[in-house]
Amino acid sequence: MTTIFFRQHSITIKLRLLIITLVAFLGANKLFAQEQIIIESEYLKCNDTVLIFTPTIINEKSPALFILNGWSGKYSDWSKKTDIQALSDKYGFIIITPDGFYNSWYLNNVDPQKMQWRTFFDKELYPLMKQKYNLDAQTTFITGLSMGGHGAINIFIDDTTRFRAAGSMSGVLNLQETQLKETQINEVLGTYSPQNLLFDSSSAINRLDSIKGSTKMMVISCGAQDGLAKSTKVFTDRCNQLKIANTLIISPGNHTWDYWIFALDLHLFLFQKYLTK
Repeated sequence: MTTIFFRQHSITIKLRLLIITLVAFLGANKLFAQEQIIIESEYLKCNDTVLIFTPTIINEKSPALFILNGWSGKYSDWSKKTDIQALSDKYGFIIITPDGFYNSWYLNNVDPQKMQWRTFFDKELYPLMKQKYNLDAQTTFITGLSMGGHGAINIFIDDTTRFRAAGSMSGVLNLQETQLKETQINEVLGTYSPQNLLFDSSSAINRLDSIKGSTKMMVISCGAQDGLAKSTKVFTDRCNQLKIANTLIISPGNHTWDYWIFALDLHLFLFQKYLTK
């Protein structure tokens, strides 16, 4: 594995390479199986660590998938819970796992002096990954679990031109549907109350009108025993009303890693299929 430390400067991607610790040469078509990149972010007010897994056979047209962690998690969650390298090799995807931190909700904090995760993605993370790995919007995807499912769909809605498709695994697609709104999300959007309209306007389900008629697929999956299964169905019902392309998958499972490991393989399988359409 190699660790690379980048410093980001403003909107332009002026990169200063600070640290390269280890290079594992694996053949002419593959320099790194796994990279760890640390981005010194203007918008996060701290560093973001990103793990990137590249398939054994890689070329300039290799598809890419951003995977976002859930609440109370971090960038290494996916790689600790399952074999991301094996999935990268199986489906031929570059897999990018940034740090969504413990409680970012992939939103901009109401306090501009605190973490602005959405702006970080727009102006730092996505441009850097696009440049470094030659990402093509037609072969780039995004998904995530729970808090990360909310983040993935919200980022997709922000600008669908950056992605081929998006996904959510047990996503909190309506911020009103979790008790964390009063104990955790309030640290991002301010004190929860009926008067704080940010909890509605920031929820993915309430932003769907902006992509009405979109033909780009959203894969929305949830375990049948998960408390979020009902709101997941409500979300896709709203998509259907607005004629937004979506695939709803409700299968046995709860809000657990056993389900998310299954769901990630399923999302990659479907994303690979979409590349042939």
